[in-house]
Amino acid sequence: MSISPTDSIDLGRHARRLRVDTLVRLRWLAIAGQAVGVILVHFVFGFRLPLWPCALVVTASAWLNMGLRLRLPVNHRLADKPAAALLAFDIVQLSALLFLTGGLDNPFALLFLAPVMISAVSLPVRFTVYLGVLAIFSTSLLAIYHLPLPWFDGDSFHQPVLYIAGIWAAIALGTAFIGVYASRVAEEARRLSDALAATELILAREQHLTQLDGLAAAAAHELGTPLATITLVVRELAERVAESDPLREDVTLLGQEVARCRLILGKLASLNNGPNGVLDQMRLTHLMEDVVTPQRDFGIEILVTHRGFGDEPICERNPGMIYGLGNLIENAIDFAKSKVVIAAEWSPKVVVLRISDDGPGFAPEVLSRLGEPYVTTRANRKAKTEESSGLGLGLFIAKTLLERSGASVVPANAPYPETGAIITIRWLRSTFERRRNDPGMD
Repeated sequence: MSISPTDSIDLGRHARRLRVDTLVRLRWLAIAGQAVGVILVHFVFGFRLPLWPCALVVTASAWLNMGLRLRLPVNHRLADKPAAALLAFDIVQLSALLFLTGGLDNPFALLFLAPVMISAVSLPVRFTVYLGVLAIFSTSLLAIYHLPLPWFDGDSFHQPVLYIAGIWAAIALGTAFIGVYASRVAEEARRLSDALAATELILAREQHLTQLDGLAAAAAHELGTPLATITLVVRELAERVAESDPLREDVTLLGQEVARCRLILGKLASLNNGPNGVLDQMRLTHLMEDVVTPQRDFGIEILVTHRGFGDEPICERNPGMIYGLGNLIENAIDFAKSKVVIAAEWSPKVVVLRISDDGPGFAPEVLSRLGEPYVTTRANRKAKTEESSGLGLGLFIAKTLLERSGASVVPANAPYPETGAIITIRWLRSTFERRRNDPGMD
């Protein structure tokens, strides 16, 4: 009941690629800022600078933008390598402009951080590393080789070497820090997005399964006519076959099986008859048995207990709830040594399920992250202390589905000296029974 992260399912990764329109708009903004800066410095403030080389550098970026706009549609999403190449061009173009306008003496040198940050939030880590190295390399060259900063006639502006070294260190460290920080935040957001997308896939699949009752009812309706014909034929045969005939027993058995088929088809036909259908509502004990039954053939003893005060809770059949509970029980079986205990308790106010096993339990560093969508790979019954043991996306989906049903999910370890993990699922009874439409259900 778990989803492997290696499954070939597109969870929206393509949709998260950089759009050409996004890069083009950001570059137009940079071009406008660079052009205004060059014009203000040269014509308004009166500082002499290499105007035509600066204009050529800015124009090169504008030509690239126009080429992208003409060649690619607005909604085109770039693959990782082309996107990284465009961001590398931005770093080189900014380096050329800073070379002409003072190098690291120019306060706009901090703009090296922008392409690295864009890469960190949208591209794989290796491309961010490449761009970060390129930005630091360019900064190192500009610290040594550059034209003088445009300044007043007859005077020159030079920062002390120690100050330039500080600027270089600030840009280098800022590039590394922003790259790591933004990449980490973006990775967490991507994992959450993937996990939520996988959850939606699970819900869609389970919802599809719940719709099979309608198909079953339709099939029962279609099979009703031929079964009625068979019933009529069996009755005629029963009237014609004598009591002493050896075929009498076979005809009688055939009549019994036909009656049984009619009963089954009657039940199938009632599956889709509104909210009070045969399978729409279930007691808590029936819910537990429905979830536990598929898990009993794995060599682990499963002990189910229940106790409570007042009438037993009755809920509507919820595919998300069943899947979530099944996933938690499956995890408990995977890590148990010999036994899994599922205990249900209820009162007039709350409904509680506790799933416990006698395995090694959760390591503290893993326990603090349970329920987060970090993706791991399931292996053969590893201890929960190993991060690669599968306690990632599956547990996140189970927790999300149960919380959608109104439950709170709390993982913990058994108190010392006992070992094992305990997951407590708690509902308010009014929430657990909120969709129940027939209070008098037997």
